[in-house]
Amino acid sequence: MVLYTESLTKPTRSFDKGSYTVEKKRVPKSSSSATPNPPLYIVYPKEKGTYPVILFLHGFSIPNTSYSDLFEFIASHGYIIVAPGQTLFGLLTGLCVCSAVGDVDDAAETANWIDKNGGENLQLVLPQDVSPDLENVALAGHSKGGKAAFALALGHANTSLKFKALIGLDPVAGPNTSNRLEPKILNYIPHSFNIPIPIALIGTGLGDDGCCGCFPPAAPWGCNHPFFFNECKPPACYFVARDFGHMDMVDDWLVRLSGIFVCKTGKGSYDDMRRACGGIFVAFLKAYMFDDADDLSNMVDSPGSVAPIKLDPVLWLQS
Repeated sequence: MVLYTESLTKPTRSFDKGSYTVEKKRVPKSSSSATPNPPLYIVYPKEKGTYPVILFLHGFSIPNTSYSDLFEFIASHGYIIVAPGQTLFGLLTGLCVCSAVGDVDDAAETANWIDKNGGENLQLVLPQDVSPDLENVALAGHSKGGKAAFALALGHANTSLKFKALIGLDPVAGPNTSNRLEPKILNYIPHSFNIPIPIALIGTGLGDDGCCGCFPPAAPWGCNHPFFFNECKPPACYFVARDFGHMDMVDDWLVRLSGIFVCKTGKGSYDDMRRACGGIFVAFLKAYMFDDADDLSNMVDSPGSVAPIKLDPVLWLQS
């Protein structure tokens, strides 16, 4: 059942840059147990405090640092983002065996690293007065990383870290319906995902369009966002950036490069696209981590008047 909320008079602030100053840090791969196998990119508020954590999984062959602008926007609202990168071995394995199993295993390893000894590992790479709140951790991912995030939430790798919410940013299950990446998670059965946490899906309207008639779609029909949403159980939110493409939320240099060689891009402002995606992250997590649903309700009730881009459809399934 689709529920629409009543209009609220409070302003929607999640699409505006937050009040925190943001710092970025790279944690390289190391043989030490103090760092996981995948290299890490961490973005966090500089001000003293304890902040929720988002474990974000990058798309296929996309550098984790190329989400920098999106991460900075989200972190400015008071979130620590931990984004594992990809080793050369992991990249080659993914290319050769056409699988996301390694991505899911790397995500689980990073999650366990975050959770070890009550967040001790993560605390060691953060400033002394900036702490992770492991009671409020979200799992998220883009493209192939979105599929890996769903697979991890479904238990395809073991992790001790407890997630409070899941966000899929234009997730992709594979190149086509008959060649879905392992582990295969789409069943094409409504509400079949056995995921006991709230889910948000952000899709793109141009993701299933090919590039210049030469390249296949980056987010092909049958393996893309509407099919993920179809299998979600309430509570779940669904937003589609109708006029934007699969890579339009990454940093500008990669949007332009991918628009030439990889996938179709939109003609609107990419900064607005990042603000829209970041604002949805913030509003959704405020609702399900901190019981403050004002911004999320406004987005669902009046997306055309509050969002920086066109969002259509916008759905909120509540239990």
